[in-house]
Amino acid sequence: MTVLHTIVPATVVAAFMSIAFASPSFAQSAATPQTNAQSQPPAADKPAAPQQLTEKLNAYVGCINRLSERAYQSRSRYASWAKKTGPTGKERIIYGTYTIYDTSDCRKKVETANAMEPRDAELEAAASAYADAVGKLEPLLQEADDYYKQENYKDDKMAKGKALHPRLVAAWDAFADADTKLRSGVEAINDRRSLARLAEIEQSEGRKARYHFEAIMIHAKRVQRAEQAAKPDVAAITSALAEYESLVNAAERLPADGKKVDSSFLDSAKSFLVSAKQLMRRVRDKVPYSQGDRMMMNSGGGWMVEGSPARVLRDYNQLIDAYNRGNRF
Repeated sequence: MTVLHTIVPATVVAAFMSIAFASPSFAQSAATPQTNAQSQPPAADKPAAPQQLTEKLNAYVGCINRLSERAYQSRSRYASWAKKTGPTGKERIIYGTYTIYDTSDCRKKVETANAMEPRDAELEAAASAYADAVGKLEPLLQEADDYYKQENYKDDKMAKGKALHPRLVAAWDAFADADTKLRSGVEAINDRRSLARLAEIEQSEGRKARYHFEAIMIHAKRVQRAEQAAKPDVAAITSALAEYESLVNAAERLPADGKKVDSSFLDSAKSFLVSAKQLMRRVRDKVPYSQGDRMMMNSGGGWMVEGSPARVLRDYNQLIDAYNRGNRF
């Protein structure tokens, strides 16, 4: 069974970040992917077609990994200079926004994947909604980018910029909602598959290297989700961290005469542990970010700030990379 681990875009942690500082989002509440709203696909976990399911999910994950981060970055870029009520033309610096990659390939892959077995009406609807939302966002961002790059606001006194503002906000909000739902559906299936795989490994091999390799990823995801929660629960985060740390320590203590977990994977696992602990302590102890910290986070350098969601996210994604290129048992 192939287990998919999706790279998480940096800007989807905005809901958690808003607990500590003002998030650069025009949404009333930023959309952070959660997996508690699980779909119940009638055939998603049938063992008869695991490869087909993997191919189906890969198509959806491919769209998310290619398009979502850039879409969120475009919103953050715009929010870095424009007020929530929209641009006025009197701003000291006008950055415009970013464009996103071509979305037609995503739409085609979603259409193909939706026709594949096992069928799952809820997941397929979420994928179609995602393709539709990101497809509508693409030309709108191009229109806005052309307007701001050509500095046409100097000719029309920001008239078009003001007209574009509500359209951009609505498109970003629709995209964020679609992204959250698709991500949740994919992750719900992946969670069940990961747990089933872990149980199979424990039954056939015991708690050896392969078991710890997979278990660390499952528990890292639990830590990440706990710290991404709209209202972070310090007790829940601390508990998830304790379980994760116990697994990492156990993996390091595996007998030398048996198969070992790859050292580079363990290094990444420990780096994520350090960053996650730093963020937990900042939330627990109510440690504010300095002005310099805020400047780095608002300019895309949040990963350099100790105890920031962006630092945790960077190390989580590096752990995913280490998993994808790590042990092959």
